[in-house]
Amino acid sequence: MTFATLRLDLTPPVGTLTLVRPDRLNALSTAALEELVAAAGAIDAAPEVRVVVVAGEGRSFCAGYDLADAPAARLAPDAGDWEERRRLADLGRRMADALEGVGAVTVAALHGHVVGGGVVLAAACDLRVAGEDAVFSIPEVDLGIPLGWGGVPRLVREIGPARTRELVMTCRPFDAAEAYAMGFVNRVVPAGEHLAAAGELAAVIAAKPALPVTVTKQQVAAASFRPPAHADADALLAALASPESQAAAEGYRRKLFGG
Repeated sequence: MTFATLRLDLTPPVGTLTLVRPDRLNALSTAALEELVAAAGAIDAAPEVRVVVVAGEGRSFCAGYDLADAPAARLAPDAGDWEERRRLADLGRRMADALEGVGAVTVAALHGHVVGGGVVLAAACDLRVAGEDAVFSIPEVDLGIPLGWGGVPRLVREIGPARTRELVMTCRPFDAAEAYAMGFVNRVVPAGEHLAAAGELAAVIAAKPALPVTVTKQQVAAASFRPPAHADADALLAALASPESQAAAEGYRRKLFGG
């Protein structure tokens, strides 16, 4: 399969899925989210691929949802058809669920900015390796919206309720060392070595017997809470209709882009 926003290599036993929008710091447009769902299907259609390294090209892993994406305007309260708005709002959850649900083990190779939806994308992977230059942040509350895409239950699963509350409510950035200390990343390596380290970890897992590795992944997934479909999407659409949230989003954009 060929994609516009990502590159997928399914050469067994270790494949790679790379976000390729470096000019946008690999921000997730509607097209990128849809292609990630399709890529997850392609991975599952290649059972000989046991592990997939998920990475971002350029200076960052992923800067979250692309605020400049034209279809994002269709989420606005006055944008019309409710079902279409809900489908678009729910696309990030579908992406994270699809990636988390693949049969192959996924290893995120993190560097540079890992923001908002990029944190959720990383949390949907089974394992995470971060370069020392990785900087994480979850700015959704500053934008006047809740963290969606199943991000809260995934973070609770990985780092616990108290840490999740703090990081989501304060929106404060945290570095790779703190991410490791809280258990979000499995390894921290020198800047620039994240891809090699993720590849090494992937090779170790790919060399193990497939059945017990698959069962382990399934058992961990079964022990984890998953949000009901559309719950996050409906919360997002409600926030977008809130005047206070709209003012917060405008203030955030002015701070980020000026004007």
